[in-house]
Amino acid sequence: MLDRPAVVEPLDDDKTPATFTGNRGLDQEEPLIFEIGRLDATGVDIDDPAPIATRLGALERNAPIGLPGLTEPETMRHYVRLSRKNYSIDAGLYPLGSCTMKHNPRSNEKIARFEGFADLHPLQPQSTAQGALELMQILADWLMTLTNMQAVAMSPKAGAHGELCGMMAIKSAIAARGESATRNVVLIPQSAHGTNPATAALLGFSVRVVPAAADGTVRAEAVKEALAPDVAAIMLTNPNTCGLFEREIVEIADAMHEAGGYFYCDGANFNAIAGVARPGDFGIDAMHINLHKTFSTPHGGGGPGAGPVVLSERLAPFAPVPFIRRNGDALELVEAAEGTQSFGRLTAFHGQMGMFVRALAYMLAHGADGVAQASKDAVLSANYVRASLRDVMTQPFGDRICMHEVLFDDAWLRGTGVTTLDFAKAMIDEGYHPMTIYFPLVVHGAMLIEPTESESKASLDLFIATLRDLARSAKAGEVARFGPAPRLAPRRRVDEALAARKPVLRWEKKTAAS
Repeated sequence: MLDRPAVVEPLDDDKTPATFTGNRGLDQEEPLIFEIGRLDATGVDIDDPAPIATRLGALERNAPIGLPGLTEPETMRHYVRLSRKNYSIDAGLYPLGSCTMKHNPRSNEKIARFEGFADLHPLQPQSTAQGALELMQILADWLMTLTNMQAVAMSPKAGAHGELCGMMAIKSAIAARGESATRNVVLIPQSAHGTNPATAALLGFSVRVVPAAADGTVRAEAVKEALAPDVAAIMLTNPNTCGLFEREIVEIADAMHEAGGYFYCDGANFNAIAGVARPGDFGIDAMHINLHKTFSTPHGGGGPGAGPVVLSERLAPFAPVPFIRRNGDALELVEAAEGTQSFGRLTAFHGQMGMFVRALAYMLAHGADGVAQASKDAVLSANYVRASLRDVMTQPFGDRICMHEVLFDDAWLRGTGVTTLDFAKAMIDEGYHPMTIYFPLVVHGAMLIEPTESESKASLDLFIATLRDLARSAKAGEVARFGPAPRLAPRRRVDEALAARKPVLRWEKKTAAS
C-alpha cells in the first residue's frame, strides 16, 4: 500500500476534506523534486564511464551525490505543475502597491530576443555593436527629455542601484567642494522607501528623519527646520509612498539648494507622472528611473532590472563612466574625458541590454502622448478603486484624490476581529495576490493598492466587488472566513513568527526517526 504523501495538510476547520494525494480536484499537489526523485530513474540512458585513475586524492567523492532522479515525463510534469502555481499579471490582477505590476507586451519580449540584441556580448568590439549603442543613446535621449535633465547614467541595474549611483554623484560633488567632512547628513521623510536610508548609510551619511504632515506629505517648513550646514542632500519620493503628490516639492528644492545641498528624488513612482510632469522642472538634481516597472517589465518578476539615473547640470560632471559619445560616424563608450569629474565605473558592464530594448520598444510603441496617457490611466484606475471603496474602507488622510496607488488603513476593521493580514490572506482564496500591507509605516494597518493602467474596467469592477464582499463579511463578524485564510491555496497560512525565527532554507532528507 502506498504511503500518504507527507505534505498533505488536513483542512479540518472549514470542513473541506483532505485527499489521499493532497490534490484539490485538478489542482495537483507538488512536492520538492528531491522528494519525488529516486536514484534508479533517469531521463537519459548513458553507459557507465570506463574506469579512470583518479587525480582528486582525498577530495574524491565517496558517497552518492544525492541528486533526484526522474524520468523525462516526470521531470516535465514537475516543472509544468510548478509553473501553474506561479501567480503573475498573466494570471490575474496584481494590486501590489509601490511595486508596479504593469502590462508587459509580448511584442517587447520578442524584440528583446532579436538576434543582435539577445546575443550581444559585452566584450565584443564596439565597431560590431553600433546598433546597440545607438539604441542606448536613443533611450537616453528619451529619458532626459521626459525628465528635463541634462545627463543620464545608464549602467545602474536596479532601483536601489540607481539610488547608490545618484548619491555617489552627490557625494563626489560635495567632495569636489571640499565639504566631505562637514556635509554628512541626508534628510529622509518618514514615509520613504526603506532603501533610501540604507543607501545613505552605505555611503557613510547619517540620516535625519523629516516627519510627515497630517495629510501624508512633506511640508517645506519641516524640511527647512531640519536644514543645517551639515546637510548634504534630501532623498524624497514623488509621488510619495502614500500615493500622494508632494505639492511643495519646488519650495523644498529651492530651500535645499539655498542651503548648499542636493535634491535626490526616488523615481520609483515615475509611472504616475511620466509624460505629464518633468522632475527637472521641480529642481531635482538626481533621480533613478525603474525601467523594469515604468516602461514594461513587471517589477519583482525575478528577471533583471534597470535603474538609469538622470542628473541635473550641477551633477552631470560627476556621472559614472563609461558614457556614449559620437565620434565621427561611429558611437563609442568613453571611459575618461576632459571636463568631467566622474566618480568612476559603477559596474563591470554598461547596463541591462534586454531591459533597454523592452523600454525603448514600449516608448516607441506608445509615443510621447501614449506614455502620458498611460500615466493618466494609472491615476484614473487608482482613483476609481478609491471612489468605489470609500464607503466601506477608510483612508488615513481623508477622501482625497490620489496618484497611481490608493492607500487604505485598518480603522474600518476595528472591533471586527479581523486584521489587515487576515483581510489580505482572504484575498488569496478569492484568486487575487494581496495588496501591499503594513506599508508605508506611517499608516496603521496600511493597505496600498496599485491597479496600474493595464486593467480593464471589467477587471477593476470584479476586483472592487470582491473587496466589497470581503469588507461586508468582515463587518458582519464572519471571522472564520479570515482567520484560517488562505484555505484554498496550495499552502495555508504559515506561522510567521516561527518562519522568521527558525527559517528552513535548505532541504534535508528525512530520516526514519523524523
